[in-house]
Amino acid sequence: MAKRKTPKQKDEVIDLTKPQNIEKEELESLQQLIKSLDMAHLELGVIEHKKHLICHDIMTINKFVEETKKGFQKKYGSQVIPIPQKIEAEILYNKFDIFKSLFSWYMYAGALMFVMLIVQIFNDKRWIRVAVGLMKYVIVGLFLAQTAGLIARWYISGHAPWSDAYESMIYVAWATVAMGLAFGRKSDLTIASTAFVSSMILMIAHWNWMDPEIANLQPVLDSYWLMIHVAVIVGSYGPFTLGMILGVVSLLLILLTRSSNKEKMKLHLSELTVVNELALTVGLIMLTIGNFLGGMWANESWGRYWGWDPKETWALISIMIYAFVVHMRLIPGLRSKWLFNLASIVAFASI
Repeated sequence: MAKRKTPKQKDEVIDLTKPQNIEKEELESLQQLIKSLDMAHLELGVIEHKKHLICHDIMTINKFVEETKKGFQKKYGSQVIPIPQKIEAEILYNKFDIFKSLFSWYMYAGALMFVMLIVQIFNDKRWIRVAVGLMKYVIVGLFLAQTAGLIARWYISGHAPWSDAYESMIYVAWATVAMGLAFGRKSDLTIASTAFVSSMILMIAHWNWMDPEIANLQPVLDSYWLMIHVAVIVGSYGPFTLGMILGVVSLLLILLTRSSNKEKMKLHLSELTVVNELALTVGLIMLTIGNFLGGMWANESWGRYWGWDPKETWALISIMIYAFVVHMRLIPGLRSKWLFNLASIVAFASI
């Protein structure tokens, strides 16, 4: 029996191209390993195929569910589902977040314009007049953007944008600037003051306890009186806010009055006091009319015009306070500009 020869030297090279003698047990082990690898590869292919089928089935099921859901919603909820245009508009509205941006822009424009106007009183330069005119156009542009934001919110929600605390605040800010631009055509201090106070209102509107979400209208507010009563009575807060800030500016001018600028300060003080009185008069008329409209809404909703609840009672108190302030000029001892402007600030606490 021939024995297998082994290399005698360590550096002897084995030619792998020549057939080698393999033991029977090793051959069987190798064949078994190859067979196992083939089976594993086959099982892996089966698993991958099953995974593909499962994924395809899941996608098919999801597609079927989505189509069924859309069909069901379209059939039974078409009246409440927003149209695609409104969805796109809401996405753009949330992307730009116009009212949160206006807070800082109004503050920069109003504060800068106010400082330039105070400097102009003491040192009138041409470049200051040009800068003040430019800031007026900036504030008008910001007001147009604010108006566009209110219109967009109205379009998206489907109801007037003064139905909750957040919307009331942004509406008051808009009304304040609107009144400032209306009464301040010849009074730059009025425009600057309203822009600054509007930024403060928008800042409060974006505090954590106010929710800016566009939500469904509460059933009690689902009435045409929302557009009439709330628009008028909340809109009256704009002129009252304007009167308050003009009172502050007037008192500041009184403090800055010197013998060298007495005539110029007197002119500005008279101008601001007249605008303040006009603003308070308009606000008082709007508040009174809004209160009567609220009684009409109360009768329609609860069957009575007046119930002496806290909101109604305090609205009446505010009317009486501002009626007194507006008529102070008819009382000989209360005709001073200083007292009137101080009263316009104190009266705002009733709002």
